[in-house]
Amino acid sequence: MSFNVVFLNRSFYPDISATGQLLSELCVDLVKRYDCRVTVITGRPLIKDTSFLEARFNSKLVERQDWQGVEILRVKSTTFTPAFFLKRIFNYLTYFLLAFLASFKIRKPELVVALTDPPIIGFVGLWIAFRFKIPFIISVRDVFPEAARGLSLRQNSLINFLLDCANRFLLKRADRVVALGELMRYKLIKEKGIAQAKISIISDWADTRDIRPLPKDNPFSRANKIIDNFVVMYAGNIGASSGLTVLIDAADLLRDYKDMLFVFVGEGIMKNRLMELARQYKLENIKFFPYQPRGVLSEVFSSADIFVIALKNDLSGYSVPSKIYSIMASGRPYVASVPQDCEVSQITLKFDSGVIAEPEDSRALADKILFLYANKETKIKLGENARKAAAFFEREKQVNNYFRLFNESLSAFAQSTYALFASVDPPKL
Repeated sequence: MSFNVVFLNRSFYPDISATGQLLSELCVDLVKRYDCRVTVITGRPLIKDTSFLEARFNSKLVERQDWQGVEILRVKSTTFTPAFFLKRIFNYLTYFLLAFLASFKIRKPELVVALTDPPIIGFVGLWIAFRFKIPFIISVRDVFPEAARGLSLRQNSLINFLLDCANRFLLKRADRVVALGELMRYKLIKEKGIAQAKISIISDWADTRDIRPLPKDNPFSRANKIIDNFVVMYAGNIGASSGLTVLIDAADLLRDYKDMLFVFVGEGIMKNRLMELARQYKLENIKFFPYQPRGVLSEVFSSADIFVIALKNDLSGYSVPSKIYSIMASGRPYVASVPQDCEVSQITLKFDSGVIAEPEDSRALADKILFLYANKETKIKLGENARKAAAFFEREKQVNNYFRLFNESLSAFAQSTYALFASVDPPKL
């Protein structure tokens, strides 16, 4: 059974953020594998590739595009740097208002799915559901306002209160809610009052065909002269929620290990801050690289000996680092500097695919890095376990989980609508 679905999220192709990439993959697979009609209402690309902007984005407030069979309604939202609180809020508001405008340009869908970037976009989803009398689904990427604690931005108690009220309102009115893991589902039930029966767990994923283990001796490691180092890599969004200053501090503690190199691959609001710290500490054992093209990710990931995954202590269950799935697909072990109860810890313990360090503790992180540095056989075994575990989070499986959820939602909605009309007595003549 195929269907027509509308997605709402500020980030989509060609953006390289994790959420944008995952949504892009989900939409393409729904079109190509399941013959669905998919429309995405998204914002202006956040990438710095001005050629794309000039070629694909004109002066219209809402532009209709097509990409691999996916219909895109791209709105001319602002793309100010998110490092500043007011500019981030303005980005959210311009996307929200223009997405509402774009909602009048869609063809009648059968269901609508809102992600949580920004957290208020669900109101547009709720409006679309009301307008067309269709199911409304929320896919929770981060739980707000709690996830905002990880941002190094000025916090506003009033805005946090309003976000909490909005989040609860939308979640309770959604027909179904998608959580990224067990702990996130628990938080939604206990802290947001959401009925357990309407929450489904669908994790993020990696495509094990796109990202696969390769020898460390590969074009990326040779070109960047890191082939002879013990490479400790962080790859992905260099954002505030990860608390990556702990990795800079760990590199400082381990500066005497001359063959050890800390490599950051990616972009984000914290990158300049980390680069400045590395200069202040006069660290010569750190290198920074920009985001790499998707076609060379296997080479990039295989250039690492181990990875680091980091998450601040108070974000457990409110945010889930999706990079763990790509790391496992690459067949490399990792040190998870994360809370003991979070989804990354649960995966690590279940599959024995890495080691866990106390979050935001540079000494603990350095000790775990040294453990894998000194124990080559353990490192290899953990990497092998990680690659095997990646099969449980394969892209095809998770997309199928979404497809089944959408079909279940449509069936349940149709039955409830039928029951509602059946319960109404016909007028007496």
